[in-house]
Amino acid sequence: MAGSPLDALEPHPRLVDWSILACVLLETLTGVVSLGAGAADQWPLFWVHRVVGPVLVVLLFFKLRRVKPRLRRRNWDRTTPVSVLAAVVALAALATGGAWLLGVDVDLGFWTLLNLHIGLGLLLVPLVLVHLRARFRPVRRADFEGRRTALQYGALLVGGAVVVRLQEAANDLTGSPGVTRRFTGSKPVDGDGFPVTSWVADDPDPVDTGDWRLRVDGLLASTFEVEYDDLESDDDLRALLDCTSGWYTTQDWRGVRLGALLDRTDVDAAARWVTVHSVTGYRWSFPIEEARGLLLATHVGGDRLTHGHGFPARLVAPDRRGFQWVKWVTRIEVRRRRDVSQYLATLISGFE
Repeated sequence: MAGSPLDALEPHPRLVDWSILACVLLETLTGVVSLGAGAADQWPLFWVHRVVGPVLVVLLFFKLRRVKPRLRRRNWDRTTPVSVLAAVVALAALATGGAWLLGVDVDLGFWTLLNLHIGLGLLLVPLVLVHLRARFRPVRRADFEGRRTALQYGALLVGGAVVVRLQEAANDLTGSPGVTRRFTGSKPVDGDGFPVTSWVADDPDPVDTGDWRLRVDGLLASTFEVEYDDLESDDDLRALLDCTSGWYTTQDWRGVRLGALLDRTDVDAAARWVTVHSVTGYRWSFPIEEARGLLLATHVGGDRLTHGHGFPARLVAPDRRGFQWVKWVTRIEVRRRRDVSQYLATLISGFE
């Protein structure tokens, strides 16, 4: 391997190892944060996530090239299986993410290829940390000194950006709906039959509007309840729903603004947040000024909501991802602080 042209491109081994860790953590951070990012001005978050992917591919190539002799079965120690598994999961996460961006999708039951990519990415973090604990070697100043290292990493970042631009250009040339993606990575779906998807296992029994009441409470002068017929309104909102399952659709929604509900009584001056609750126990919080502009929809596309789409009422939250568009809304709560228990609810609401 000595004298190979690749040697000039490869950073110091220890620096490669720590760079892989940095890339994995950065990919995880941007990936997790991006799940709640849907506004157009949040595109740099997704761009960073995509550029780091090709960089990680190259770093893994250097790493595997270097440790290839140790991968022979006779050279294994007790931690080698975890290290091999980490490499396999890393390559699978990168492959599924790249395939999704190129328009590939596979029916995985409740999951899409994008969901598999997310799951593999989350699994990779503990595997890499276990590998690091067993193979820990602190980076030294000599590992990254010199102009050569700066040029190597500059080339990696530029190369990653070029790969992303080439992928976008290839998708533009193809131009099919399955390939053309929003900056979030989501693909367009038929507006007349957009999917019914729910977070985790949320699947309540159909709601009887004769018994259903919307409760509005919290930091208000008075608590009140609203019947379904009282939600009928001509307040329309055209909004794009971008689901973390990897699809998006633009629909015309009709219902009543949360601000109109809050204006039925006096709101305490200390109120800062509004939490929207589902019959399943699922919930999400919004700053009160944003919440006032959100729509509690009863209709979509001119038709009454179906049960799967959140009947009798679901939240329409522009620039938010689909899991924040709470379905089967039963309560609007005005609060002083964000409801931090909402994060736990995203994991257990459907199993309660």
